[in-house]
Amino acid sequence: MSEAPPFTKLLIANRGEIAVRILRTCRELGIRTVAVYSEPDRQALHVRYSDEAYALGGKTPAESYLRGEAILEIAKKCGADAIHPGFGFLAENGEFAQSVIDAGICFVGPSPHAMKVMGDKLASRQAMVATGVPVVPGATEPSADSTDAAEVAEDIGYPVMLKASAGGGGKGIRIVRTSDEMESAFNTASGEATSAFGDGRMYVEKFVEEPRHVEIQVLGDQSGKVVFVGERECSIQRRHQKLIEESPCPVIDLEMRRRMGEAAVAAAKAVDYVTAGTVEFLWSHGEFYFLEMNTRIQVEHGITEEVYGIDLIEWMLRTAAGESLPFDSFEEPRGHSIEVRLNAEDPEKGFLPSIGKVNNLRLPGGPGVRVDSALYRGMEVTPYYDSMLAKLISTGPTRAHAIRRMERMLRELHVGGLTTSASVALEAILSKEFQSGQYDTGTLERMMENGRSPDHSYRETAAIIAALHRHHEAKRQAMRPNESEGSSQKPWVALGRQAQMRGGAIR
Repeated sequence: MSEAPPFTKLLIANRGEIAVRILRTCRELGIRTVAVYSEPDRQALHVRYSDEAYALGGKTPAESYLRGEAILEIAKKCGADAIHPGFGFLAENGEFAQSVIDAGICFVGPSPHAMKVMGDKLASRQAMVATGVPVVPGATEPSADSTDAAEVAEDIGYPVMLKASAGGGGKGIRIVRTSDEMESAFNTASGEATSAFGDGRMYVEKFVEEPRHVEIQVLGDQSGKVVFVGERECSIQRRHQKLIEESPCPVIDLEMRRRMGEAAVAAAKAVDYVTAGTVEFLWSHGEFYFLEMNTRIQVEHGITEEVYGIDLIEWMLRTAAGESLPFDSFEEPRGHSIEVRLNAEDPEKGFLPSIGKVNNLRLPGGPGVRVDSALYRGMEVTPYYDSMLAKLISTGPTRAHAIRRMERMLRELHVGGLTTSASVALEAILSKEFQSGQYDTGTLERMMENGRSPDHSYRETAAIIAALHRHHEAKRQAMRPNESEGSSQKPWVALGRQAQMRGGAIR
């Protein structure tokens, strides 16, 4: 491994905790960083931590972080020699990746071809069938309409799953248990997919009962070498979106890990994959089936880093710059790691988004604790972006230890001014299903349907902390001198701006 930094200056085409995460690795490697930001993110941590920061304008993603041409122009003007897209936004946009490459700038990610193949669920299924990677029984071509879909369903047997070919994030998916449900489900899912992705094509595959969602982390270099870095269990979900992940999976043994890892490597090699990616599988009763490949860094990459001792962002940068991977596959984890996604959502109101100002903040700490976050006191949580606020990661020598540590982390946590998903995450990790390791992708939804309320001791603790905060805030306000006598600017704002100006330009 070279000691020299792989790039001189990197533009991060993202926001929030993933932008901060990438910034930290760049700082350790001696790479200068460039942030871009929307109007609501003007005071965001990724802006204040970067060496240079440039405004994209606007509030919504379409007005800011999805403006590929504007981002590329900033990269050219500031002299960035690489762009890292993080996850979401432009991360799996092959056209953007190609435009970056055409401009003579390195795109830190796979090739546009790999994105195109793996970003289309039908094309990826076809590629996996050709490669010999096991796939869920079903169609390899889109269904023209609900009648066509019903014919496929009759052939493979109900229940089936309707899936959008260009889908992701749980959108454009419906479970169909009888032929009577097909027409309505098809039209609804196709309409949702058209609205979300501009592509309403649907296909049918067998619905696997009580599956587990297990994914394999892969890394590839430009010489064609691909290695796998263990697995992650991601089955605690609501509406097909992950809430809790862990590594290693509690039901995967060494032999199964090798089999799944070899299948993931074959999948990645089929598209000449470079940098970090994730091959997702459904696992059920000792068998596994290819689900999809995410051609980017995953939200949950931190738990893999904790148990395998690797900086995945660093190796994305190094392989994108042409360095070879000096190691082979990682099979034996060192301990156990659990991640909880902390979302600004209200579990008691169907996980509706929660917006507002973070008026108080206490993040957990101590041994084996990692918090990937862009949270700060005074931060405005807006409705414009994804609801994830932070990733809480506990690591211990055993799974039981990691669970106890996560319980402590969730009870220490306090985000004043917002309702978060912490309470339902706490109940989930304390449930018999999770404690035993015997759970599946439907576990959390069954918990919610059965009326098992969030942990009340957590709510009571949070209420006490909030009351104490209000008391101390009122006391502090009463003792504060007249602000008209001096500057009203908060010290952290001034320090943040000084840091930005020392590093470069803020515009």
